[in-house]
This record gives sequence, C-alpha cells and structure tokens, in this order.
Amino acid sequence: MFPAGALVRPFETFDAVGAGVADMYHSGEYYWENKSRGFNFFAAVPFGFTANELFAWVHYGGGQELWDALSAQFNIKAFLCCNTGTQMGGWCTREVSSSERFKGLKYRMPGLGGEVLRRLGAIVVNVPGGEIVPSLKSGAIDGSEWVGPWLDMALGLHKVGSYYYYPGFHEPGTGITLSINKRVWESFDASDQQVIEDATAAEYARSLAEFNANNALWLRKLREEGTVKILKFDASILKELYRNSKDVVAEAGSGDDLSKKIYASYQQFLPSIIDWSDIAEGALLNSRRLSP
Repeated sequence: MFPAGALVRPFETFDAVGAGVADMYHSGEYYWENKSRGFNFFAAVPFGFTANELFAWVHYGGGQELWDALSAQFNIKAFLCCNTGTQMGGWCTREVSSSERFKGLKYRMPGLGGEVLRRLGAIVVNVPGGEIVPSLKSGAIDGSEWVGPWLDMALGLHKVGSYYYYPGFHEPGTGITLSINKRVWESFDASDQQVIEDATAAEYARSLAEFNANNALWLRKLREEGTVKILKFDASILKELYRNSKDVVAEAGSGDDLSKKIYASYQQFLPSIIDWSDIAEGALLNSRRLSP
C-alpha cells in the first residue's frame, strides 16, 4: 500500500491502475471527469443522492452496470467502498453572506460542485488535500471544502478558516471507490470476486457509520471551542446554487452516449427515491424538531 503521492503524483492513480502500474486505487471518481464527465455520477452530484440513495441506485437501480461499462473503457473495475455522508459546504477566510460574494472568491472544490461555483463567479481551483491548509494560509485560496468536522479538524482547517458553512450542496453523500485493474480483477475466480464485492459493501456501511459518529463528536468540540462561526448558507444562496446545479448536472450528462445513459438512469431514479426519503427519513427528522 502507498499513501497519496508515494507511487504516483496526486490525481494520477486512475491512469496508473488502468495501465497496470498499480493493481488498485482508493479515491473519488469525480477526479477523473477529464476522462468522462459520467464519472461524477458515481461520486457526488450537487443536490443529488445521499449516501443511502447512491448505494441504492448503484446496487439496485442499474448504476453498477453503467459504471462497469464506463470503467471498462479504461481497463478498470470499480466498486463503492466508502462514503463520507453529507459533507459541509466548506471553510472561508471571509464571510459569504450572499451569492454575489462568490464573485472572485478563490475556492477549492472538485467535480460538478466546482463548476456550479464558477457559474456564480468564483475562481475554482483543485489542489490535493495536503495543500489546502498552506494555500489558505498564504492567501492562494480564500476558501475550501474538504469533508466534515472530523477530517477537517484533523487537517487543521479550523485554524486557518474563520467561517464554516453548511450544507454541502455539492456533495450530499460522497461515494469513494475501490477500483481494480480489469485484468487483475478477471484473474480472480468467482468466489474471490464475491468476497471483494461483499467486502466493499461492508466497508461502505462501516465507513459511513464511522464518519457520522466522528463528525457528530468533532462538531460538538468545534462548537465548544467557539473560535469559528458555523453558518448555514442563506436560503437565497442555496436557491441560486440549486438553479445553476440543474444546468451543470444536465451538461455533465449530455456528452457521449454512455454519459447520456448514466444521466438518464440517475434522473429516472432520483424523483422516486427523493419521494421515499422525504416521507421516511425526512419527515421523521423534521418531527424530531417538534419535541419539547
């Protein structure tokens, strides 16, 4: 096993595994959108699937079959193998009180969420996680998303950002993958392949639980420290983000034929799962606020 940057440079893991330089990688698929924008749908879509909804679509809504077809073009077999849950909107060195305040804001955000911010006039950059804190310190960037309180504070973002925004419109349930060189994958017999599939599904569930437990703990610690302003994006900002998101997501699904199929499947599954989520978890979460 090699940590980030040890075997190949950041953002080169996809090519390394496809070429057989490495057997597998653990990363987020939105980093490969220059290969195909269809990869975004298996990582995070602004205002899209939550962790549970993404897992449902991939495993029971036809998503895995489409993902297999997409990844096979690059000699890769991919699985969901982690989820961070709903992320935070990110850290800023200055307050963002309206959508106009995004104009000229240098913000680190990958994937389709970054393109949404561009539509609002932000200058979007994508730097590796290890470079976020020094970039904020130096003023190279004005803001950055990462994950949530647990990993954000481990990275030290609470020491360089004064404002911490939510919700993470850009990553409502971020899927992280285990992806294997296709020839290596096909060298396994059926029983070994099943073990790997089951292990990735188990890790998806365990990691989501771990993120939720630790994010809750570290959010409390952050509140108790009282040095950072934890703010919800204004409703007017969220409406503007949502309006632009619809166009950005549609454009991501309008490229090659396979991306169109992925987008069509995603969009077909989305209304029904939103309806159920609203009636089930959504209604219950709202009712908990009514308790004395």
